[in-house]
Amino acid sequence: MRNYKKIFVVIGLVALVVMFSATGMHRFVILHNIGDQHASLQGLPDTAVIVNAGSRIGRISFLAGILSPGLLVALALLGVFPLVVRRGLTFFRNRHREKMPVQDSTATASLQSPPVELQQQIGDHCTECNACLKSCSFLSHYGTPKSIANRFDFSLAESQLVAYECSLCGLCTAVCPEKLDPARFFLEVRRRCCAEGNLDESKYGSILGYEKKGNSQFLSWYGLPEGCDTIFFPGCTLPGTRPVVTTGLFRQIRQNIPTVGLVLDCCNKPSHDLGRSGHFEKMFGEMHRYLVSQGIRTVLTACPNCTKVFRQYGAGLAVKTVYEILDTPISAIGLPGNGGTFTVHDPCPLRNDRDTQQAVRRMLGDMGLAVNEMQHSGKQTLCCGEGGTVAAVKSQYAREWALVHERESAGRTIVTYCAGCTGNLNHVVPALHILDLLFRQVNSQGKAKVARAPFTYWHRFRLKRTMMRDDHFKVQRTRPVTI
Repeated sequence: MRNYKKIFVVIGLVALVVMFSATGMHRFVILHNIGDQHASLQGLPDTAVIVNAGSRIGRISFLAGILSPGLLVALALLGVFPLVVRRGLTFFRNRHREKMPVQDSTATASLQSPPVELQQQIGDHCTECNACLKSCSFLSHYGTPKSIANRFDFSLAESQLVAYECSLCGLCTAVCPEKLDPARFFLEVRRRCCAEGNLDESKYGSILGYEKKGNSQFLSWYGLPEGCDTIFFPGCTLPGTRPVVTTGLFRQIRQNIPTVGLVLDCCNKPSHDLGRSGHFEKMFGEMHRYLVSQGIRTVLTACPNCTKVFRQYGAGLAVKTVYEILDTPISAIGLPGNGGTFTVHDPCPLRNDRDTQQAVRRMLGDMGLAVNEMQHSGKQTLCCGEGGTVAAVKSQYAREWALVHERESAGRTIVTYCAGCTGNLNHVVPALHILDLLFRQVNSQGKAKVARAPFTYWHRFRLKRTMMRDDHFKVQRTRPVTI
């Protein structure tokens, strides 16, 4: 890798020598602009190209000079030359990484074992009853779990990438009469794919960037009052899209639990589901260790994905959803009693959480809203289309899953308790978050006031700044710069 950098540095220096031999090195130090300002040289090659362009602009004495070939070339180099160098370095870096051998053979064996064992188990015991194919676009295309296990060699990169077309929603696992777990198998294949350097992360730049911002010092924040053993963890999407709801919800919780703390951070489920186990364990592990060290024993969650992550990896922490908490003091919020018939989408991470599912339906009943269930609900709920980041590689599968909800809702508004599901379903069918109803954020047309990017980041930052000024919190921190 260092050799590649040296090659590009040499190419850059040669190009600079040629460029400045035509323009005169006596212009190198001073950047002539309209205000005749001086500029210090901060590095090559960008600064040198800027100086050359500025030098030519400074020599313009008549209008035609703007179109001089030398100036046009200099301005072109101003944007193109640094870009070419950076793109070249990126190309060789990616190429080098893909060919990088795995150093630890014992680690490789441990990574390979779970997929191989699960693959053999599915191949041996799947009866191909087709129960899992009925509502899954992924399995409908590739066949039964048995046929996938027998046809694909998951030691090959191209076979590993097939796993990224599965939403990991777990419906196949829920309906399997043989108690097999295909969803876990596809997750393990993803992990192996990442461990062997076969995943092109650029396809998932948007969601990984979203995750990184959530962990950043700009947006992350921990506020713990004295005697705190319970925190509210709202997740990423709810505070960004619904800051008023998030603030109101925290205040409601604090009325019942005066010492409750607030944690604004990302649980890193995107990395978890993409198979980036090392990054996930590092980031979630740091947060988990800090919370336990501060005496935290209970985590209240609003996001189903965060709920699943904390329950699976948050050893020593009791995890409950806020919907279970709100189910008891519900009259304190002031519920609308406007009537109507709705249907409920249960987020797939909570397909086995019967307590939360019933709590949401009781709240709707207390609001005077009738619920007409869809075919896919409860334990057999179907992914909204956002799961597993499938849309990044197979957008048609994600859309097909969303369209199933449109058909099954039969014109009724869908109520769910996941901000991500609400946003995704709203592309094809009217959908509301249960908290939109609880905190009266629905207008006369039945739509909720929801912010969209980039304003979501601003709302999360404002929420953080507001909470930082609250004397309620005695211990405060943001994520460490280096973990």
